[in-house]
Amino acid sequence: MAECEQQPFFEHDIPYMEQAYAFALKAYDLGEIPVGALVVSSTGNLLGSGYNLTQAEGCQIAHAEVRAITSACQALDDWRLEGCTLYVTLQPCMMCWGLASLSRIERVVYGAESPLYGFRIDNLSGHPVYTKHTKFVSGGVLKDENETLLKKFFKTVRDL
Repeated sequence: MAECEQQPFFEHDIPYMEQAYAFALKAYDLGEIPVGALVVSSTGNLLGSGYNLTQAEGCQIAHAEVRAITSACQALDDWRLEGCTLYVTLQPCMMCWGLASLSRIERVVYGAESPLYGFRIDNLSGHPVYTKHTKFVSGGVLKDENETLLKKFFKTVRDL
């Protein structure tokens, strides 16, 4: 059984996370939990992007990752995103991790950790469906910026 490998992030990950962060700001401006995501090909081409719209769409399926993966599949006219990287400002939940793996995304890169809902690499052991195609995960890219935005959002929501 293949295992997913934790690896440090690379310098070339930062500009992609900056773009994902810009999408998180769009979600924030709409009153959504500020999460943004991108799907990037192995050659560095942006294939898809998205941000949370769960409130606007009234459905949990409208996560940033789902929207980015959907738009990447539409761009390629294929559900297989082999060799691609998913960049997301917040550690993916179980649903989004599963979708990334089923879509054959090779690498997941995230910014801030999600202590409540984030699907961790140690959760993957013994679950080949989550590691068959997704081989690498890197966390902490622009961690401080992403955490600050999330804290600002939740402070605003709690103060209402």
